[in-house]
Amino acid sequence: MGIMDGFKARKALMAHQKGDEAHAMEEYEKLYQSGYLSAAYLLPYSVLLLRKGGEENYLKVKEILKKAEKAPDLDAERRKQLLMNYAVAQYKLGEMEKALQLLERVHQKGPSGLIYGSLGFLYIQAGDAEKALAYNQEALEYDDEDPVVLDNLGQTYYRLLNDKETAKGYFEKALEYKDNQIDTLYFLSRYDLEAGDRQAAAGKLEKAAEGRFSPLNYVTKDQILQELAQLKKS
Repeated sequence: MGIMDGFKARKALMAHQKGDEAHAMEEYEKLYQSGYLSAAYLLPYSVLLLRKGGEENYLKVKEILKKAEKAPDLDAERRKQLLMNYAVAQYKLGEMEKALQLLERVHQKGPSGLIYGSLGFLYIQAGDAEKALAYNQEALEYDDEDPVVLDNLGQTYYRLLNDKETAKGYFEKALEYKDNQIDTLYFLSRYDLEAGDRQAAAGKLEKAAEGRFSPLNYVTKDQILQELAQLKKS
C-alpha cells in the first residue's frame, strides 16, 4: 500500500466523477479488499453502495464506514459525511431510532445544510409531525433557498399535517431553486392529477424519472415508471 494505491484511488474517483459508476465500484472494491485505508475513496464508495440499495449493500456500508473512521485522511468535514452515510444505512436497515439519534448528535456539534436536509426528511419518515415541522422550520431559517429544506416542509404539510394548500407553496418554491428535484416533481404531479391534468402530471413524472435517485427519496424510480405506464394506458 502506498503511492500505487493512491494512484488507483484517484483513477477510480475520476471514473466516478465522469459517471462510470460500474467501473468506479469495481476499483473501489479492489482497493477495499487490498486493505487500503483512505476516506477519499471509502466515502464515495459508500455513496454508490447506498444508491445501489439492498440489505447486503447497506450492511457493507456500515462495515466500510467503521473502517473509514480510522483513515488518516478523515478530517472534520469527511467525518460529518461519514456519519450521515452511516445514519442513512441504519435508516434503510430499519434502525430509524439509531439513525435519528446519530444525526441529532451530529447536528448538535454544528448545523449544516446536509444534516438539516437529511434529518428533516427522517423526522417526516418517522411520522413525528411536531418534531418534523419544528426542525424543518428551523432549517428554513438557516437557509431559506435550500430546495431540499423547502421540499421537506412541503412534505411535512402534505403528508403529516394534511394541509395541501400550504404544502403546494413550499413545493413550488423548491422547484424554483431546483427544477429537477425528484420528490418535488412527484408531489406537484399529485396536484395535477387532482385537477384532472394528466398530461402535466406525466410531464413532471417523466422529468423526475430522469433524476438521480438516492436512499432519501420518498418515491422510487420504479414507482414513478409504473405510474407513468398506467397514465399512458388510460
